[in-house]
Amino acid sequence: MKISTRGRYAIRVMLDLAEHNTGEYIPLMDIAKRQEISEKYLEAIVAALSKNGFVRAQRGKGGGYKLIKAPADYSIGSILKVTEGSLAPVACLEGEVNTCERVDACKTLKMWEDFYKLVQDYFDKISLQDLVGNSEDVGNYVI
Repeated sequence: MKISTRGRYAIRVMLDLAEHNTGEYIPLMDIAKRQEISEKYLEAIVAALSKNGFVRAQRGKGGGYKLIKAPADYSIGSILKVTEGSLAPVACLEGEVNTCERVDACKTLKMWEDFYKLVQDYFDKISLQDLVGNSEDVGNYVI
């Protein structure tokens, strides 16, 4: 499993919004400069985050982006699901129902299911606030 640049940058954007939260909208240009990411590339990321109810956008003078909820209310897993889609390690686990023709005879399915659950549980337990606060429970992460 490999998290894409899009997923990593989405987490960085959300962290930036959390760290610089003053109640005002934060211009994308400011986020792009601080994070050293192309503003054009970030536009697509924040559009997905906005569409999925993670950030609020405002156009025009004084516009930009801000978090809709408190940083503690965002799990890293939820951010990754918006940008990465499924975090499933194998194709047969990507949908709600496993439609693989070998599902009944697959000797590795349980292993993949357990791994998938491990990954989901891990990312779902880490909140944006944990990373902002650099919580002892989470450790030091480089994203």
